[in-house]
Amino acid sequence: MATKQRGRPRSFDRETALELAVKAFWEHGYEGTSVSDLTRVMGIGAPSLYAAFGDKRTLFDEVVVRYDVTHGAFGERALAEEPTVRGGVARLLREAAAQFTDPAHPRGCLVVTAATNCTTPEVEESLRARRNAAITDIESRIAAAVAAGELPRGADPAALARYVRAVFQGMSQQARDGATRQELEAVADLAMSVWPGGGLPENGA
Repeated sequence: MATKQRGRPRSFDRETALELAVKAFWEHGYEGTSVSDLTRVMGIGAPSLYAAFGDKRTLFDEVVVRYDVTHGAFGERALAEEPTVRGGVARLLREAAAQFTDPAHPRGCLVVTAATNCTTPEVEESLRARRNAAITDIESRIAAAVAAGELPRGADPAALARYVRAVFQGMSQQARDGATRQELEAVADLAMSVWPGGGLPENGA
């Protein structure tokens, strides 16, 4: 007697379904996205969702990780690839203007917008930790630039890092409110005009 096959093969592509979940949480936030919303946009039933991704919270954790290495990866690349921290920050803000207004996906930054009206403490704290980690990363890079003589000795790494993130997060909200790429690029340029040393970076980024 033939052995009965256990379970049924998944009838959906997991990576495609995950990307659809990214866009759902990105558009509506954690609280504003229900399991029924997820099953509808992902094109799968609740049993398949739970089997493939776990519960809503577990799926959201995976969504944030995927966002960080795909749509949200431009910030880390900018800081890592530019030869100066000033150039990296300028590129980060200008690429944010493009990314936050790209019609191919929801506007703004998922890590910023998904926390709106969040009443789940664990999710709120996880997103806050990610945003604070971004500040710490920028601060360490600025501190290294000061130590290397790239920035004036009087530059305040902590204040500059918070300034960069405040502009970044404000641009995210402005994009959600309808600001255009050109309008946000103007904000990015203005933000860099007060960077220690003044003016725009040499490459115009």
